[in-house]
Amino acid sequence: MPTVSVGRDRLYAALGRTYTQEEFEEVCFSFGIELDDVTTEKAIIRKEKHLDAEVEEDEEVIYKIEVPANRYDLLCLEGLAQALRVFSREEEIPTYKLANISKESMIKMHVKPETSSIRPHVVCAVLRGVTFTEASYNSFIDLQDKLHQNMCRRRTLVAIGTHDLDTLQAPFTYEALPSSSINFVPLKQVKSFRADELIEFYRSDLKLKKFLHIIENSPVFPVLYDHNRIVLSLPPIINGAHSAINLKTKNVFIECTATDLTKAKIVLNTIVTAFSAYCERKFEIEPVEVIYSDGKSYVYPDLSIYNMDVSLSYVNGTIGVSLEAEEVTDLLNRMQLRAEQSVSGDITVFVPPTRSDILHPCDVMEDVAIAYGYNNIPKRSPASLKPLALNELTDHIKLEIAMTGFTEVLTFILGSWRENFAMVNRKDDKSKAVVVGNPRSSDFELVRTSLMPGVLKTIGHNKDHPKPIKIFEVGDIALLDERKDVGARNQRQLAALFCGSSSGFELIHGLVDRVMEAIGAAFVPISDHTGYFIQPSDEPEFLPGRQASIIYKGKHIGTFGIVHPEVLNNFDIPDPCSFVELNVESLL
Repeated sequence: MPTVSVGRDRLYAALGRTYTQEEFEEVCFSFGIELDDVTTEKAIIRKEKHLDAEVEEDEEVIYKIEVPANRYDLLCLEGLAQALRVFSREEEIPTYKLANISKESMIKMHVKPETSSIRPHVVCAVLRGVTFTEASYNSFIDLQDKLHQNMCRRRTLVAIGTHDLDTLQAPFTYEALPSSSINFVPLKQVKSFRADELIEFYRSDLKLKKFLHIIENSPVFPVLYDHNRIVLSLPPIINGAHSAINLKTKNVFIECTATDLTKAKIVLNTIVTAFSAYCERKFEIEPVEVIYSDGKSYVYPDLSIYNMDVSLSYVNGTIGVSLEAEEVTDLLNRMQLRAEQSVSGDITVFVPPTRSDILHPCDVMEDVAIAYGYNNIPKRSPASLKPLALNELTDHIKLEIAMTGFTEVLTFILGSWRENFAMVNRKDDKSKAVVVGNPRSSDFELVRTSLMPGVLKTIGHNKDHPKPIKIFEVGDIALLDERKDVGARNQRQLAALFCGSSSGFELIHGLVDRVMEAIGAAFVPISDHTGYFIQPSDEPEFLPGRQASIIYKGKHIGTFGIVHPEVLNNFDIPDPCSFVELNVESLL
C-alpha cells in the first residue's frame, strides 16, 4: 500500500492537537490506516548514504503512514488531516462547489482532432486566490508525484500539469504536432529546445527518461498552448518554464491529459479538493470548459455527488452486528460519507467527489465496519461452513494422491509465453491464453493454460534430488471464454509427474485409475459413456505411441504419457518422466 510521509508537528498542527506516538497509532488503527515508521529527513538521507551519525535534537520527526491503495484523497497531508478531523467529529464534512460563473465567462480549452491519435482527453480546473507556504507547496508537488506513480501508471494513463495562470492568457488549445514544430523552454532550463531535441536531452535524466517511451515513437507529440502560443507543457514529459508555479503563485491552472478519461477526472478531483482549502474562497473551484473539434463541450471538474442505496440488513449481516439506521448514518458521516435513512428504512449514501473508491455497497459496508471498530465486532462462528463441492472434491483427490506417495507442489499461476507454449511443443492459436497487459517481466506474460510448465520447472530446478521424484499439483488455470462476462474462466486441473531412472508410465497410469476409483468412476469399454476409458492420443508434449487420452462419460478430460525428450531438454531435465493432467471440474 502507498506510504505518505508527513511532518509530525505539521500534522498535529493540522489536527489541532498533539498526541503521544501510542495515541496516534491508536487513532490510525481506528481509521483503518497504519503508522508504518517514525524517522527524520536527515535519518533518511543517512540511511541512503549508509552513514552512521547521532540523531540531532532539532531534526523534524517524519511519520510514514500507510494508507489504502484506493484512497487517493489520503495521499497528502491536507487530505489525511481533514479525514482524521472529520473522523474525530472535530469538523463537518466539507462541501465542494464550483464557482458561480457563466459558461461564457469560463476559461476555454480547445481540443484539436489530431490529439485523438495519442492522448485524446484533457480535463482542467482553476484554483483562485491560493496562498502557499513552503510546506503546502511541497505537499502540492508531492501529491502530483504520488498520483503519477500509482493511479496515473507512471504517466501512461494521465499526466498532470500545474501552471501559474497569471503568466498565461486564455483561451488555451490542446494540440498534437510533429516534434520538429514544437519549441519551448522546459522547466528548470534557460535554453529553448525543439521537442525532438528535448527527448534526446532527457535520455540521461534519471527521473524523466522513464517517461520518454510513452510518446517518443509517435509521429505527433501532444502539446498545450495559451492564446499567445506559449507552451504550457509537453505531456507527459515536462512543463514549460514560462508558467512554472512558485510560492508567490496565487492562481493555479491545472490540466490533466489522458488516455483514460475516468482516471483523469479522479486525478483532477483529488488535487482540487485537497488544495481548495488554501483558496481565498475555501473549497470553491473555478470550472473550465473543454471544447472538442466536433462541437461537443464539457465542464470540468465534475464535483457532482451521486446517491447509492444500501440495505441496512446487508450492512449488519455482512459485518455481524445489529445497528440501527441512525447509528450507521453517524458512522458513515465520520468516514466523510453523508448518509440518511431512506423511506424504506435502508440507507441512502451521498458519495462525494473525494471518494472515488466507493463503487459498490460493499465499500460502504467496509467504511461502517472501520468506523464501528473491528475490535468491537463480536466474534461468532458462522452458521454454516459447508465448502463448495469443487473444493471438497479437490481435497479428496489431494488426500488420495498424497497417500500414494506423491508430494504436493504449488507453482506460479502467471508464466511466460515461451514456457507455456514453445517449451512444451504447443502452438499458440490465440484462443486460450489470457495475456497480462504491460507485464513487469517476461516471466509473467500470461495466465497459465496448463499446469505442465510449472511442474516441469519444479523438476528442472530439483534435478539433483534423489530419484524417483513424485510430485503433483491441483490448481486453477485460466482460459479465454466469450460466454463469460469477463471474457475468461478459471478451470481446476490436476497434474502429477513421475521422474526416475525409468519413465514410470505404468505408475502414472495406475495413479489415473486410483483417482477415478476414488471418485467412484468405473473403467468401461471404449464408447461406453457410463464410466471412463482411455484411448490413443497424439499430443506434441508426449512421446508418440506412449500417451493416452482419458475419456469420462463421453468427454475428453485429460491426457497422460511419457514426456517428449525435446520438452525434457527444454527444461533441463536429464531423466525420463511421465505426466498426467486432467480437468477436475469434469469429475463433479
